[in-house]
Amino acid sequence: MFVAFLVLWIIFNGRITLEILLIGLVLSAVLFAFCCRFMNYSIRNDLKLYRLAPMAVRYVAVLIIEILKANHQVLFFILTPRYQVEPRIVHFTSGLKSEFARVVLANSITLTPGTITVSMEGNEFYVHCLDKEFAEGLESSIFVELLEKMEAVGYV
Repeated sequence: MFVAFLVLWIIFNGRITLEILLIGLVLSAVLFAFCCRFMNYSIRNDLKLYRLAPMAVRYVAVLIIEILKANHQVLFFILTPRYQVEPRIVHFTSGLKSEFARVVLANSITLTPGTITVSMEGNEFYVHCLDKEFAEGLESSIFVELLEKMEAVGYV
């Protein structure tokens, strides 16, 4: 977070001089100390975020790929009038521990075309799927695997 404060200071100033850099170092240190003291922040949290960043980038990439695949499948349903969709409401229980990870999973399911998270209560999910193909493997999807790995790092 210290580095983020310093980079923002330099960006907002628009140029780098020795005075701007020194003042930025002091202000960034003061802001970082404030965050550590009053916002329960620590250097450990920074290190966890740095370890989590590649996983988060991978998660977003997988989400985009899954959205594109689901768009293709929904387009197939629309353009094939003889195909009869079989909508389902699927109930599954997630093994995710944190509320944040469960909310990210619910939002990822909703962002993917053809599926909508109808309800999330604790570890219980109810998902409406446009077709039975979308309902297969929700409880053990790539989203769940990646979120479990992110939880193992300990920040999510």
